[in-house]
Amino acid sequence: MRLSGQKVLITGSTTGIGEAMARRFSKEGASVILHGRDKNRGERLANELGEQAAFVQADLVNPEDVSLLAQEASAAFGGIDALVNNAALTSRATLEETDVATFDRIIAGNLRAPFLLIKELLPELRKSSGCVVNIGSVLGHCGQSNLLAYSVSKGGLMTLTRNLADSLGSQGIRVNQLNVGWTLTDNEYRAKLEDGLPEDWPNQLPPYTVPSGKLLTPEDIAEASIYWVSKESRPISGSVLEIEQYPMIGRIPNQEGESNS
Repeated sequence: MRLSGQKVLITGSTTGIGEAMARRFSKEGASVILHGRDKNRGERLANELGEQAAFVQADLVNPEDVSLLAQEASAAFGGIDALVNNAALTSRATLEETDVATFDRIIAGNLRAPFLLIKELLPELRKSSGCVVNIGSVLGHCGQSNLLAYSVSKGGLMTLTRNLADSLGSQGIRVNQLNVGWTLTDNEYRAKLEDGLPEDWPNQLPPYTVPSGKLLTPEDIAEASIYWVSKESRPISGSVLEIEQYPMIGRIPNQEGESNS
């Protein structure tokens, strides 16, 4: 098993990509510390995964909760080998709609919390020569108009990843990032329904958005992340990898009936 004996904290792991990671990592032999805001959902998943899973409830917008999560996660199985910063707020708002409170909350949850968690867990990561995997987004390169603050937070996460990879490398700690593309989570499905799309919208997407014929799934992301959490990827650090169906940089969508010139 590729993660045998490793102790892995995954934030935002009671739904979506984080939940898929927790299930997959558990199958690979990891002891998994789950995190989320919904206690019932978290405890249910922990019970399902068995004795090698623990759950810590915390709201990462609050610095005190971040500190509590770090302490309880470290104590759950006696240390931390890997931290996966997956949790993220995805509140939709354009420039005109983004007030100070909305901006500050998204930055706090998506950027400040990963920074603080790494800082809090630094002693444990030093002991284990551990790693951090930050889950970013392709929207961190520029993003869409109604995800402004979210996109800014993911752009900042890329800088955090590269800066810490450089500064912590000599301490044996690796920091990498996966920039995830459009993924069909339950939350994304519901968000698009709220945007006015029909119930079968995932099956009606044009080929230029899903060249493979379907959206990525949380399981796809979980499978790709195993290598970066495992010791197989040592000594690589400071990498930002796009998990998407097409290149982001310089892309011109091949839309039928439109000129690419």
